[in-house]
Amino acid sequence: MEKFLSCDWGSSTFRLRLVDATNLVTIEEEINPGGILSVHKLWIQSGRDEKDRLFFYQDFIEDRITELGQKLYIPQEVTLVISGMASSAIGMLELPYKELPLCTDGSDLLVKTIEANDPIKRKTVIISGVKITGDVMRGEETLLVGCMPGKEKTDRLFIFPGTHSKHVRVINEQVTDLKTYMTGEFFELLSRKSILSNSVDEGKGWGYAKNEQAFEHGVMHSLESNILHASFRVRTNDLFSKFSKEQNYYYLSGLLIGTELNDLKDDFSSCQITIVGNQILNTCYEAALNFLNLSNFVSTQDADEALVRGQWKILSQQKN
Repeated sequence: MEKFLSCDWGSSTFRLRLVDATNLVTIEEEINPGGILSVHKLWIQSGRDEKDRLFFYQDFIEDRITELGQKLYIPQEVTLVISGMASSAIGMLELPYKELPLCTDGSDLLVKTIEANDPIKRKTVIISGVKITGDVMRGEETLLVGCMPGKEKTDRLFIFPGTHSKHVRVINEQVTDLKTYMTGEFFELLSRKSILSNSVDEGKGWGYAKNEQAFEHGVMHSLESNILHASFRVRTNDLFSKFSKEQNYYYLSGLLIGTELNDLKDDFSSCQITIVGNQILNTCYEAALNFLNLSNFVSTQDADEALVRGQWKILSQQKN
């Protein structure tokens, strides 16, 4: 197999890549706002029969492949691999979660392969998620598989920052625990839809000294105060001109990320920690861990690269 199509289908975003399988380099990429939530809404509005659901979603994917194909030729023999919310109750077809423990090579993940057959245009591999009592994840399991270099006898914590940040514990090549933190969603709600929205502004972004200092203040206050009280400081910071709206944006981020990471001080003070996200999130989480004196064992990985590696590992196992 020379190439494959990599699809990361989240709740709010659809990402499609054509990948060179020999070196796992992305040849071309398409990002679309058609996340599972919006496509599911279109499906409901269509009024079509439940038996047509898979084909409805497949048509959406093929339209995105056509858009990608305007830049280069993509034969129908190229296999499509999908991770994320496609296997959820509101996705293409619902697959059950794999219960922990889970092998870090992905060999015991639940995977559905659909062979090319009219009206399915191409071979499609859908990867399901993972669950433990009281918690679940879909998509991060594929990232995790892409993060593991091979056999590794160690105790490590993987942090996948995002809308619903995941903390995944790995011991001796087995995923043994996971926790979800609604850090990104709380930040979105507070910064855009609450009274605090008038007191924050993303501004020039991370990398400015005053923004980074405000972020550290937020992490510090997460240690000292209840989050329901501390978050109102965003309002008073603005009222009393302690921080600019731009600094306040990063203060709020530090407050929420610090609250998320506070759980690690007792159980993970000597554990290897790997942050898997984009450059900005990796930097923010690394800065917070450093402030919390948890940075001696921290490394970072790029989430996009981990996704492609993970999908390829899982796809390769399906051929055997």
